[in-house]
Amino acid sequence: MKRPILFNPKTSSGFRRELRRNLTPAEALLWSNLKNASLEGKQFRRQFGIVPYIVDFYCPQCRLIVELDGAVHEGPLEIERDEKRTAFLNGLGIRVIRFENRAVFDSLELVLHSIRFALSEQGRIS
Repeated sequence: MKRPILFNPKTSSGFRRELRRNLTPAEALLWSNLKNASLEGKQFRRQFGIVPYIVDFYCPQCRLIVELDGAVHEGPLEIERDEKRTAFLNGLGIRVIRFENRAVFDSLELVLHSIRFALSEQGRIS
């Protein structure tokens, strides 16, 4: 029996490509600090598919997802949907950390410090 593809399935490749081409301003700023293994030498992928979701940033080495949340994530239904999504991804052994878009603009160094901390914690847990 063929194993299901969990990561970057072909069915979502066009949508993922479109998301990468149209990063939000907060995603673009954070990506400029994550790309090319700029943070702790860890390689991140952007708009990475993990069935059935597409996550903002994923570090496969540390099994860490970084999600940025804008205004569309503030309603009660969206909060519940994000909680279910996080629980599903945690069930795959992947840690999810979230930041509001505003935090990326107002406190970029604090966001990067939090990501560094999460990367170091994943290294100790693994």
